[in-house]
Amino acid sequence: MQRYRLYIDESGDHTYSALDDPAKRYLGLTGCIVETEVYRTSFQPALEALKQRHFPHNPDDPIILHRNDIIDQRGAFWRLRDENVKCQFNEDLLRFLEQQDYLLITVVIDKKAHIERYGSAAFHPYHYCLAVLLERYCGFLNHIQGQGDVMAESRGRTEDRQLRTAYQSIWQNGTYFREPQFFQRVLTSKEIKLKPKTANIAGLQVADLLAHPCKQEILLAHERIPDPGEVFGKTISRCIASKNITAGYRMVG
Repeated sequence: MQRYRLYIDESGDHTYSALDDPAKRYLGLTGCIVETEVYRTSFQPALEALKQRHFPHNPDDPIILHRNDIIDQRGAFWRLRDENVKCQFNEDLLRFLEQQDYLLITVVIDKKAHIERYGSAAFHPYHYCLAVLLERYCGFLNHIQGQGDVMAESRGRTEDRQLRTAYQSIWQNGTYFREPQFFQRVLTSKEIKLKPKTANIAGLQVADLLAHPCKQEILLAHERIPDPGEVFGKTISRCIASKNITAGYRMVG
């Protein structure tokens, strides 16, 4: 039986504040699914090689790929201020994203529409997206008769406690659309794994890089935001188009 792991990261935040600002209104959750042997032998080593090639460093003090730091060219990413270096890095990153074997699921929630519709009964946006994400992930695992677990980036003591509780609730009680057995049959743990950014988890770094472009693609497809023109995020979206699970992109709200 094949084993998989779902690596999760978000674009946007879970709060219900400043919802007239499009940058605050939408929360997107992206999950990157990788088979464990592929991850061990190809995915993780290839990402580390890419980082060493462009940002040479001591493995004891690893470079962590973080989208905001890369865009702002902070820390180790100062080398990207050289346009030739930046172009070569972008090309190699696109090659990695195109060649590696993984699948993507993205869920986006319109927090403004959600809170206006449900008021005080509105779900926690992150946890709502997590439930939809797990329905898709476990649907995939049930379909291929595989098993897997889930890892997300640690977001703080309170957020982590709430996230563990939300995950356990799905495991124990299911969702509105799926019975508990649907999840329990394929998830190998009733606990979600949480790791800090500094843990240098390849799957979480790729999820971090893809969460924003995936969210923007969904918002553009639903005409929720103006077209920004030919930005690098669109190039990434075209590159990873074949990696998306059928019906994996979903707009909620």
